[in-house]
Amino acid sequence: MLAWLAVALLLGFATGALMVWHDPWLLARAEFARQRRAAGLVQAKLAAAGHHWVYATSRTAAANLPTVVMLHGFVGSKENWYPLAHALRGRYRLLIPDLPGWGESERRPEVVYGFPEQAAHVSAFVAALSPEAPVILLGHSMGGGIAALVAARDPGCIAKLGLLNAAGVRFADNRFGLDVLDGKNPFAVTDAPSLRRFIDRVFFDAAAKPSIPWPVSGAMIKRRLADADFEQAVLDRIGRCSENLLPGEEAVGIRQPTLLVWGRQDAVIDPSALELYAQRIPQARKLLLDGCGHMSLMERADAVAAAVVALVESNPEAG
Repeated sequence: MLAWLAVALLLGFATGALMVWHDPWLLARAEFARQRRAAGLVQAKLAAAGHHWVYATSRTAAANLPTVVMLHGFVGSKENWYPLAHALRGRYRLLIPDLPGWGESERRPEVVYGFPEQAAHVSAFVAALSPEAPVILLGHSMGGGIAALVAARDPGCIAKLGLLNAAGVRFADNRFGLDVLDGKNPFAVTDAPSLRRFIDRVFFDAAAKPSIPWPVSGAMIKRRLADADFEQAVLDRIGRCSENLLPGEEAVGIRQPTLLVWGRQDAVIDPSALELYAQRIPQARKLLLDGCGHMSLMERADAVAAAVVALVESNPEAG
């Protein structure tokens, strides 16, 4: 009996090894699935705004719970939000999409994926999944710029807003911003050293930096190389064209209760952007996190979760 069990285990291991050799991304998908389960989420699909969306949502949520929608940033995905979702587990109904063009959601070659286009996509996503009640909308980086536009342009569907390290304003010059204006993609990943530089740039807290073992790192590099032209096209729209500052320009029209979160050591969207958004949204609460870089939603998930809870549970009428 023990011999047969050993053979079965060996065969199972061999089969798994062959599957990973054929598709190293299986390991990443398995880890994402583990994080999703730990956060109390399941994966779902939706057709909206001419795209097929893949999103994570709360496995169980009472009908009377507020709905919180989370938008990822440039070269990001829904999985970036899982640490924060874990910290918020059970409190709200969470909707965490891969934005059209990114992650597992559909990308269409004829579609432009700039700020105004994605804002329209998000409005359609919200209308499809929360038609009766406005939502709390959180956006990180590029997703923050998109969220600001949605809140300004479609205020009826957004009850409250959270902008984390948000793009869309002309922040103080840093290396990242100057490279973008010079036509480069500072996030480009072409090999192992550039993957490490990318991680080091977006994370400040060493303890929060993800470990990406081989062969997953190789699969990630391959994916980023395949997406290089798409990344450049999107960055041209959100970083350099005439629409790149639309979120900040239209933020003056945001009337919803708002939370602004930044990492003091953000080397991507300089922390000066926090005050630029605050000038345009005077009712906003501000949270500047020490020892934190661009990925505040992962580096300081508990602190950000506490600020989100305070935002959701605040009573504007009492203020």
